[in-house]
Amino acid sequence: MVQKAKILLVDDRPENLLALEAILSALDQTLVRASSGEEALKALLTDDFAVILLDVQMPGMDGFETAAHIKRRERTRDIPIIFLTAINHGPHHTFRGYAASAVDYISKPFDPWVLRAKVSVFVELYMKNCQLREQAALLRAQLEGSRPEPGVSGEPAGLLAELSARLAAVEEQAEALSKQLDDSADAAAVATAAHLERKLTGLRRALDALEPGTGGTGTVPPQG
Repeated sequence: MVQKAKILLVDDRPENLLALEAILSALDQTLVRASSGEEALKALLTDDFAVILLDVQMPGMDGFETAAHIKRRERTRDIPIIFLTAINHGPHHTFRGYAASAVDYISKPFDPWVLRAKVSVFVELYMKNCQLREQAALLRAQLEGSRPEPGVSGEPAGLLAELSARLAAVEEQAEALSKQLDDSADAAAVATAAHLERKLTGLRRALDALEPGTGGTGTVPPQG
């Protein structure tokens, strides 16, 4: 059973959170509410999120301050942040959003279809990265001589075949996702997809080196 990704929605107005939930419910993922920057940081202490939708104008700790705290933490610094704002102070204000390491900056009222499409890209990238980590863990267990997980053959050849099949499925899905990211896609999404492909290539090379007759040393090459 595929685990759902978590999406963090941060806004001090309940009606805005309700609207975001209505827009994103079609993605069938887990939506987590936070009504302040402090509440968002607390949620990020214990849960992993695919993407954060962060309102800029909030009392107390605003969106920019919240993003700065998120990016300073090693655990959360790589989570994509999409800023949402009802105010527009021109290019300088937008630049401040990108300077805070946001992947996008959207002014309200926004197009629900566009917002949902942007969020879905980061959810898919998150899911592919989760699958990649699982394949890497399996490969590492085999290299260290650990017992394979339940349902996977204990024979080396059987384990390699199972790993290769699982990796091929992730490679196929990653390739399909990359094709969806055309020239109009967010630059951050394209860069993340390219990074994922490099890691997949490294993992495939490591797996191929373990195949009988290849003369592999059993050492996993860097994955970039």
